[in-house]
Amino acid sequence: MSIDDKQEKAEAPIASDNWQGAVSDWGADKQVFNMPWGKLMMWLFLLSDTFVFSVFLVGYMNVRMSSMDSWPLTSEVFALTIAGHHIPLVLIAIMTFILITSSGTMAMAVNYAYRGDRRKTVMFMAATALLGASFVGMQAFEWSKLIIEEGVRPWGNPLGSAQFGATFFMITGFHGMHVTAGVIFLLVIARRVANGHYEGKGYHIVEITGLYWHFVDLVWVFIFALFYLW
Repeated sequence: MSIDDKQEKAEAPIASDNWQGAVSDWGADKQVFNMPWGKLMMWLFLLSDTFVFSVFLVGYMNVRMSSMDSWPLTSEVFALTIAGHHIPLVLIAIMTFILITSSGTMAMAVNYAYRGDRRKTVMFMAATALLGASFVGMQAFEWSKLIIEEGVRPWGNPLGSAQFGATFFMITGFHGMHVTAGVIFLLVIARRVANGHYEGKGYHIVEITGLYWHFVDLVWVFIFALFYLW
């Protein structure tokens, strides 16, 4: 018998034991990855939501490129007149800055949560919720300006292509619903943190909330680039 044959025979029982050990661990319901179920479920939800937003944005780009009518100039449609000066996209820029800032406050909340500092965790979560609510308020103002002053509707648009209103209200409305849900989620978790509900359970829920919020912020970056800047 050659040396290689002896080595293969020696390795075969080891490989068999490894497989049996793996099967035994799975059968015993042992945790394979050090990740709470809530965090895993949030990742799966965000993955599915990524597909939804991707379909919306790809559909918007397809509609825009195939539209036979002229597409409204977004720098003019979303401009504001401040002190007699016509400033393009100023409100959208402020909204974007607010959401990016809220990602920073959310990251700070997660940091202090794992440090066990409940007061600062609640403070930064409340600040994040306030920034999110400000964003929704500005979006409501933007919608009212388009609907009342410009006459834009989901089924029509006096400024150009009729599909402009449909894609705008669908994409920004769906994202606004996510931000609103995130603000409510933040306030509920912040209240429970303040009451000491997670004191003996760990603060994974704050990180899970942060995952959702960072996703909402990231989606807005794509909306801002593809809808407002393009």
